[in-house]
Amino acid sequence: MTFEYLKNNREIESLSEFDDHYSVSFLNDKKNGLKGFIAIHRKNPHFPSFGATRLWSYTTGTEALSDALRLSRMMSYKSALAGLKAGGAKGVIILPKDKQVDKKRLLQAYAKQVDLLKGNFITGTDVGLDQSDLSILKRVTPYIVGFNGHTTELTAQGIYYAIQVALKEVFGNDDIKGKTFAIQGVGKVGEALLSLLVPEAKKIFITDINKKTLREVVEKHRRVTIVIPERIHKQEVDVFCPCALSGAITSKNITELSCRIIVGGANNQLEDDTVGSLLHRLKILYAPDYIANAGGLIAVVNEYKNQKFDHRLVKERVYEIKKRLTEIFEISKKENRPTNLIANELAQKIFNNYH
Repeated sequence: MTFEYLKNNREIESLSEFDDHYSVSFLNDKKNGLKGFIAIHRKNPHFPSFGATRLWSYTTGTEALSDALRLSRMMSYKSALAGLKAGGAKGVIILPKDKQVDKKRLLQAYAKQVDLLKGNFITGTDVGLDQSDLSILKRVTPYIVGFNGHTTELTAQGIYYAIQVALKEVFGNDDIKGKTFAIQGVGKVGEALLSLLVPEAKKIFITDINKKTLREVVEKHRRVTIVIPERIHKQEVDVFCPCALSGAITSKNITELSCRIIVGGANNQLEDDTVGSLLHRLKILYAPDYIANAGGLIAVVNEYKNQKFDHRLVKERVYEIKKRLTEIFEISKKENRPTNLIANELAQKIFNNYH
C-alpha cells in the first residue's frame, strides 16, 4: 500500500487494529520530510485525548498506521483503568530514509499538524524522541507535555507496585527480597525499574539491543547478569519484565518462558489477546501492561491540568495501581479467566461510554 492509498477510509477500517477510532489524521509534508499518522481512539467530549509521539523506521505506511491505531487503542485502556478522563491517542512519525532531512524542521512540521487538532490531542515523547525534542515541539504548539521531570520515575514506581501485587498473589507476600528477575530492555524505564529492584532482589538478568546502554547500566549496577536479547525471556526467574518494544510474548515463544509472573513497562506486550489466555492456562500470572505502566500517563495528565505539577497527588494516584491490579487478580481467580481479558472488559465499559 502507498501512503496515498491509505487515505481511503475503507482501507483504514479494514485493518485489524482499527477499533472504530474517533479520528485518523494522515500527515504528509514533503517539503520537510514529514510522513506519519495521528490516531485518536476515543474522545471524551470534556477532555483531550493523550498519547506520546513515536519517531520510528517503518517499512510501509500500513505498518506505521497499524502501530498508531494499536497504540492509541492501548492508551484508552491505560487511561480508563488509571481513573483518568482522557481518551487514548498516538502520534507516529516515519523516520525519513533521506539522511539529509533536518530533524528540527521535521518536528516543527509535525507540531503544526498537532496544533491543527486544536487541543483534542495532547502529546509528548516516545521511542525515537527525547527531552530536548519537547522544546522544539512546544515552540510551535502548546499541546505538548512531559516537562515535569518525573515521568520515568513514576512509570517505574507503578511497575514496582504491580510487581509487589503479583508477588503477593503468587507467593503469598510482596517481598522483593530473595526474588529473581529478567528485564528485557534497560532504557529509561527499564533502568529506573532496575534501580528500584537492585537493592533487594536476589538476582537480576538484563538485556538490551543497545550495547552502549548495557555498558552504562552495568557500570552503575554491578550486581546484574547480562544475557543476549534472544535468551532473556528464557531465564528461570520469578518475574519477567518486558521493558522494550511491543510483542514480547508471542504464541511461538510462550513455551520458552520459565517465569511465574510477567510485569513490565513495554506497551502491548502480548502479540494478541489469545496469548493472555495461553499464559492463564500455563499458570503464569500476567499483569496487564497498561495498568502496570500507567504512572507516566498519570504524571503528564496532572501536568496538563495544573499550572504547578502536584507530585504528592500523582504519587497517590500511582499507588492506586496496586488497588486496581488486586481487583483484576481477584476477578481472574474467581472466574478462572485471563487477566488481560478482564482488564479489557473493565476499560471498555469506561471509554465506550464517553458522552
